[in-house]
Amino acid sequence: MAQNGNNIIVYTSTNNGTSWTAMGATKSDKLQVSGETIEISSATDADWQHIISGRKSWSLNVSWLVTQVADVRKVLQVGTRVKVRIGARTYSGSSGVEGFAIITQNELAFTRGSLATGSLQMQGDGPLTCHT
Repeated sequence: MAQNGNNIIVYTSTNNGTSWTAMGATKSDKLQVSGETIEISSATDADWQHIISGRKSWSLNVSWLVTQVADVRKVLQVGTRVKVRIGARTYSGSSGVEGFAIITQNELAFTRGSLATGSLQMQGDGPLTCHT
C-alpha cells in the first residue's frame, strides 16, 4: 500500500540513541543512497566494460518550517555528528533504518510575507542499517 510522506518521520539523537527527538515541522525529507562501481578487466572479453560493486554512501536532506525565532540557532549545528532514524511514527527497526550522520549544511530563509523555512543536509558517516 502506498504511504503518505506524513507517515515517515526523521528522528535524531545527539547522545548515541539514548533519547530520540522527531525533527518537527518538516515539509519534505529526501534520503539518498548511492553505490560506486569499479571497472574491472575480463580475460575473455576486451570489447565490453565490466564492473563490480564498490562502496556505498548515503545522505539526507530535510526541508522544514521555522516554528520559533530560537530555531535560528539551529545553523550552529553544522559539523555536529548525530544519530538518525527514519521510519514510521511508531518507529520499528523492522521497517526503518538508522545510522550516524554529520550535519554539513543548515540554511534558513526569511522572506517578508512568507513562512520562514529551513533546509538541512546530512552526510552519512558509516552504514545505514536496519536496527532491530
